[in-house]
Amino acid sequence: MSAARILVVDDESEIRGLLKEILADEGYEVDVAADAAEARAILAEHEPDLVLLDIWMPDSDGITLLREWAQPSGSTPCPVVMMSGHGTVETAVEATRLGAFDFVEKPLSLAKLLRTVERALDSARNKRQPGRTLVPPFLAPIGRSRVMHALREQAQQVAPHDTPVLIVGEPGTGREAFARYIHSLSPRASGPFVQLIATGVSDEGAATVLHGAEDASGVHPGVFEQAAGGVLFINGIEDLPLRAQGMVMAALEAQSFTRVGGATPVQANVRIIASATSRFLNAEGNGEVRADLLSRLNVITLHVPPLREYAQDVPDLLRHYVDRLVDEQQLPFRRFGVAAQNRLRNYPWPGNVRELKNLVQRLLILGGEEEIKLEEIERELATHAPTNEPLVKQDLLALPLREAREHFERAYLQQQLILCNGKVGQLAKRVGMERTHLYRKLRSLGVDFRQLAED
Repeated sequence: MSAARILVVDDESEIRGLLKEILADEGYEVDVAADAAEARAILAEHEPDLVLLDIWMPDSDGITLLREWAQPSGSTPCPVVMMSGHGTVETAVEATRLGAFDFVEKPLSLAKLLRTVERALDSARNKRQPGRTLVPPFLAPIGRSRVMHALREQAQQVAPHDTPVLIVGEPGTGREAFARYIHSLSPRASGPFVQLIATGVSDEGAATVLHGAEDASGVHPGVFEQAAGGVLFINGIEDLPLRAQGMVMAALEAQSFTRVGGATPVQANVRIIASATSRFLNAEGNGEVRADLLSRLNVITLHVPPLREYAQDVPDLLRHYVDRLVDEQQLPFRRFGVAAQNRLRNYPWPGNVRELKNLVQRLLILGGEEEIKLEEIERELATHAPTNEPLVKQDLLALPLREAREHFERAYLQQQLILCNGKVGQLAKRVGMERTHLYRKLRSLGVDFRQLAED
């Protein structure tokens, strides 16, 4: 079988030379081009099996060249892997929509690049194109569990429509990642993704932030206008002031708004995706949120689960963030040992995926042996252990058995007692304990059932 032929298109001579040397050492035949003109000439001579294509080049950018190659048939003649040191999510999505197999960032991780080359060549040999998805693989939320698989499928189902979406979950669960995922799969993927942090909006400045302003110096677009043709993601909508909630509602109803200081209505050509904590859904009528806005937003609701509910994905997440931080921040590579991974699978992750990413980043920055062992994990968890989290988020594995059991029993009986309105008789029936024994248990655990009843 003849060696696969790879074309490297990059305006940096050092990168061309390095890639040619490495790929040749791997047994590939390699051609190099410094710009789009040289690439066209080589392709006219013979068709390669794979192209590694830089995005930013002096004469014509890689996206334009990719579009040119895909024009006749709607697909590229061979797999194309895009390379860029200044890539954006929007650029990656555009490249993938045009037929790019994958997208790798500079400075290149050679091990990752070689894996991508192998996958691309395998796909061509098998006459498959798994890269022809509407979103590069690195944008999809990580996880092979049934929970995450179902959630990705739900996101894929709602993406093609312009209906508002409400993404609900605990802080740190990755609600923004799902919002970006939906955007990247939608017909608006080539449009902007504008994020509004609700806590940063005041009653006084809401109109300017949302609608923008116009004065003698010109037009100052608000977030609705900035997101035209794309998505406006309102992060933490339950924290948006009531006046601002009314403005969002009015713009959704009228599909237009008027800038501060202006008189002409501006079309609101945006899709709204909002995120909220779970309490948002139970807040209707308490003055915190508007009921009409809630009914508008929760036509489609995605519930992003806490990490403790799909803990089997923790090893995949650990590997993902190690690779990502090594590539993006040039941090030293380290790997989690089996015992360390198992410990973290059984950790409750009160801060969810954000806490996991922070842990990985901290361990890579601090450095140490290549293998991260159980002892190092225990020290980290002990140092950063939360003290005021609910029972379900507490790391009971870090406690001795007796203390862990007492923590659980106390929290369990307190919550059950609240459900029984402080009535010990009802509690005894609910938990299946004899009343006298239950009284003794409550006293031994320091649970003040009289105070709970009064509260």
